[in-house]
Amino acid sequence: MSWLPMVLTLGYLLVAIALGLRAGAGRKMNSFEQWGIAGRSMGPLMLYLLMGAGSVSAYTFMGAPGWAWSKGVPVFYVMVYLSYLALVAWYCGPRVWAFGAQLGHVTQAQAVAERFESPLLGALTALVMSIGALAYAVLQTIGAAYILNVMTGGALPTAVGVWLVLGCIASYLFVSGQRAIGVTNAFQGALMMVVAWVIGLWATHQFTGSWWFGGVFERLQQARPEFLTLPGSMGDMSFAFWTSSVIVSMFSFQQPVWLQWMSASSAHNIRRGATWLPTYYLVILPMVVVGFIGIFTLPELARPDTVALQLALAQMPALLVGLLGAGTLAAAMSSAEPFIHGTALTWTRDVLKPALRLSDERSAGLARWMLFPIMVLIVGPVAMLEPGNLIMILLVGLGFAAQMLPAFIGIFLWPRASRAGVLCGLAAGFTVTALFTLAWRNPLGIHAGFWGLVINLPLFVMVSLKTAPASRRTLERFMAITAPGRGLGRQERAGVSE
Repeated sequence: MSWLPMVLTLGYLLVAIALGLRAGAGRKMNSFEQWGIAGRSMGPLMLYLLMGAGSVSAYTFMGAPGWAWSKGVPVFYVMVYLSYLALVAWYCGPRVWAFGAQLGHVTQAQAVAERFESPLLGALTALVMSIGALAYAVLQTIGAAYILNVMTGGALPTAVGVWLVLGCIASYLFVSGQRAIGVTNAFQGALMMVVAWVIGLWATHQFTGSWWFGGVFERLQQARPEFLTLPGSMGDMSFAFWTSSVIVSMFSFQQPVWLQWMSASSAHNIRRGATWLPTYYLVILPMVVVGFIGIFTLPELARPDTVALQLALAQMPALLVGLLGAGTLAAAMSSAEPFIHGTALTWTRDVLKPALRLSDERSAGLARWMLFPIMVLIVGPVAMLEPGNLIMILLVGLGFAAQMLPAFIGIFLWPRASRAGVLCGLAAGFTVTALFTLAWRNPLGIHAGFWGLVINLPLFVMVSLKTAPASRRTLERFMAITAPGRGLGRQERAGVSE
């Protein structure tokens, strides 16, 4: 194996560390606002790359080609829900930003606690959302460590790779916080876009003799048409599971997304970034094509998630193999960073601070140190496993995160939602999701998280109608921001200073 792929992949780690450490230079990271949300300073281009790179992850280079190879067009489920997230960012993002500008909020759980007048519900929000966040961080870390193992010819064991990746992330998150995530994700996002299209176009040209993807799909239509239909070649995954997975993914309000909106310099910049965001998801298309090419060139694979990498190792020049290694590593790290950072921030701000009655200054300092126990959790036995399908791990985490949907309905849409309604719905939905994930997996071929919502949402509505809502003062503060057409006019065109 050539030394070039190893040099390019390890070289990327050095670039990421340098960018991350430099991001916080000259700034004091001793407050939640600075370390947690970059002092609300990010412009539209930074937000565009931050939201884009943070949402596609190792899925782009491993999961997407793997699903294309094994299941076909069901792989495009992610395009559906990611495009929906751009709409959510356009509508909800400016309102979340206003929570920070007008109410002094930083975290997602902080908004939930104040809206429902319940620190307990805020703490539960932090803990429930962290289940999906840590699962996501685990799978990204596994993907990064696996890439390092392959690119070094096995010289760097996967277990060592996990420590190396987390150590690099910890170094610049501790020093620069959200600013490091913004800068590294901007670089990672651009790198991923370039690498994906170079690899996809090269593989297409080698396979068809043309630079146009159409030839690959024409070959599929003639030889394996089941890969171009739903449910097609989904194997043991039903159409119902595919559809319910899309719905669950759409309604999962992930913590890092909330922090990204909070980090904007203005509400208007969020909408500009969200308007551009769907264009970034074109990064997935060429890697899906690579997966389709693998159907013909690599018909026997033990692990579908490795199809792009195996194709590169078998047929591509060393330079492209190295670029693919660096791009995959960038994708994994760009998604692991915000979930680790967001979990450390919300555990400290929304769980430990009220429980231990800590001051803002002390708890803000503690948030940085919280990175290390969280990383120990990631390095635990489960992080050393090599799952056969990264997307399925992601879907499990999203199923739990979706159970917080009633709280966000209460924040953005329904003033009558009550604390008791959210708590009852959350308890029931979480329990059902856990049972249908661990004991009776996805009954009737429907995602466990969707079953949780089926129980959660009606219970939330019924209990809310029978119990007292939040006080008028609290509702007026929130509705002045979230009501359509109110509270955002000037701020969408202004920065925080206004």
